[in-house]
Amino acid sequence: MRAVLCRAFGPPESLVVEELPDPKPGPGQVVVDVACAALNFFDTLIIQNRYQVKPELPFSPGAEFAGRISALGEGVTGLTVGHRVAGYVGYGACRTKVVAPAGRLIPVPDGLSDEAAAGLLVTYGTSLHALQDRAKLQPGETLAVLGASGGVGLAAVELGAIMGARVIACASSPEKLALARQHGATETLDYSREDLKEGLKRLTGGKGVDVVYDPVGGDLSEAALRAIAWRGRFLVVGFAAGDIPRIPLNLMLLKGCDVQGVFWGSFADKEPVQNAVNIRSIFAWAVEGRVKALVSNVLPLAETGQGIRLLADRKATGKVVVRMNGA
Repeated sequence: MRAVLCRAFGPPESLVVEELPDPKPGPGQVVVDVACAALNFFDTLIIQNRYQVKPELPFSPGAEFAGRISALGEGVTGLTVGHRVAGYVGYGACRTKVVAPAGRLIPVPDGLSDEAAAGLLVTYGTSLHALQDRAKLQPGETLAVLGASGGVGLAAVELGAIMGARVIACASSPEKLALARQHGATETLDYSREDLKEGLKRLTGGKGVDVVYDPVGGDLSEAALRAIAWRGRFLVVGFAAGDIPRIPLNLMLLKGCDVQGVFWGSFADKEPVQNAVNIRSIFAWAVEGRVKALVSNVLPLAETGQGIRLLADRKATGKVVVRMNGA
């Protein structure tokens, strides 16, 4: 098989493509012939040893994939060679064959492309877990999404709209906000032109927002928390800005609000049954067209580094997918 490898921590340009022996499944494992792997922002961090998950060298980036089962390990039931599946491995998906635990694979329905299926697990899985399982977002509530044009942000906008919320998309340019509106945002706020706290207060008539979805971190976190409503829920999703904020705890006391961590990878491992239910719902919505599953770039395996560079430079407006055909 062919694989993209990180042999030394560094920039995307340091990644190499090499030929490796085909893998064999162990007990409870499955080998999948990968059709597509999808990239995420954390791939820009993991190859620099700046992510909370720190794999041993060498390793392949890429956490999510779609393809067909080619071999089953001992004890695997409910799966069949030749079936289309999508799966999550944390890292290691940017290769033509992946070994994954059987419990991390979800059947891909007819009508859903490999590119779309590969890119739905992390961003939409994270966002549905955050909004449904953690915040318990209700119809009619107000949801503020920071970084609303990014991968998880755009997914949160779409899912919030599906769940009946009033979605306020927050981003740093008119172009990004226009994209969020196309995906279901009710209101928009450009925080490069207007103070985030004051803007959220203005858009909610002074009440504040019921739920904040924050994959950005940095200075925006405290500003958004100061604009949260009584008994609001603040979702800590990530720190794309690079800085982990230090939040004064008195804000939670004064607002009677909850701050909730969202780590989809651990959720998928610790609660696989609920995660599978969530992903099946997302796949069904994608087939119905309610979830758009925007893919902005499809690249060959040899250009995986270029795809990660697009994410690092924040030039991707949808999912960046690596296709294995001709790898």
